[in-house]
Amino acid sequence: MLLSACCKGGSGGDASITAFPFHHTKPIPGVTVYVKYDATEFPGASPSSYDINFKAGATDLSVKCTGLTCGNYYLYGVGYDSSISQIVSGGMNVKISYSDRKNNANVNLAITE
Repeated sequence: MLLSACCKGGSGGDASITAFPFHHTKPIPGVTVYVKYDATEFPGASPSSYDINFKAGATDLSVKCTGLTCGNYYLYGVGYDSSISQIVSGGMNVKISYSDRKNNANVNLAITE
């Protein structure tokens, strides 16, 4: 008998993703990360396109997205780069495997103007 675990990204799990947003090589504090469950492609820039969001404190250089199950997620970060006085944003797909369903994944989240 073959045992297979189906992973569909969503809430209610023990996994987490810690995103480290950066613009070029500069870390950006205070970023909000919008998370789309069970997604591999950019769902759009509107916050209403996402299932949940996590906000870093004003001086925090990372954002921890918690309570996730194994599966695919699209992360979209929005912040402000004070060195160029512009809003910066960008996103990426992150997959949490079944074997990592109780772990934390660290990812570098590239954002740009």
